[in-house]
Amino acid sequence: MDPVLLDLHDGVARVTFNRPQRRNALNLAMRERMAEVVQELRRNDDIRAVVLTGAGGAFCSGGDLEGILGAELDNDGWRTRMRGLHHWLKDLMTLEKPVIAAVDGAAYGAGFSLALVADVILATPRARFSMSFLKVGAVPDLAALYSLPRAVGPRLARELMLSTQELDAERAHALGIVSEVVASEQLLARAQQIAHSFTGASALAVGLVKTLTARAINSDLDSMLDAEAAAQALVFGCDYHRQAIDRFLTKQPPLFVWPQASEQDA
Repeated sequence: MDPVLLDLHDGVARVTFNRPQRRNALNLAMRERMAEVVQELRRNDDIRAVVLTGAGGAFCSGGDLEGILGAELDNDGWRTRMRGLHHWLKDLMTLEKPVIAAVDGAAYGAGFSLALVADVILATPRARFSMSFLKVGAVPDLAALYSLPRAVGPRLARELMLSTQELDAERAHALGIVSEVVASEQLLARAQQIAHSFTGASALAVGLVKTLTARAINSDLDSMLDAEAAAQALVFGCDYHRQAIDRFLTKQPPLFVWPQASEQDA
């Protein structure tokens, strides 16, 4: 059984963590397969957006603890293994395409970290999020030490990591981690709807927004103003921008519209 499924349809790639018998816990096979999948996401220009989800009613329950316990490594060995296993993570985080996480059930530990890679997180009412690493004497990984403080601020990130408290979907939504709470039966449809809307967006503009907002938190005003000017020079010179302006002036429907959530989704 393929531990990570990749399905391509109408410009949208759906990536499914596929170890439902273990609530999609990350093992070595999944990590190696993710490296292959992420490279396909990066090199395939027909892919305009990505949906991350999990099979069998869970997103990802974290790292496979049996696999960790069975690895006989010293400190240097673990450091090398972690760096090598997660080289694909940076490629996914810097992907110049929108990533939507569709979370049902558990997103614990590394699963929570993987959800935080996404630009938009959708969650069902039964979704649960926990930085559970400390329960097994571990430090948050898969870039959680980078991404969670940027999502909720350093103090709250520290509290969530130290307390290992479980967040339900509504609490995660209130904290700004989850974008929308969606009924279970509507989750994938809503994720696909959002992802598909980006097939009408400017791939150049989307990529620049992702790249520059990632840089902004460690930058200064003058640097970001310079980056903004350079980015606008690029998009103003492309055909998409001119076509979009023409459609606006002639009162035609825009090429890109963010799809509003249905009242039945909540």
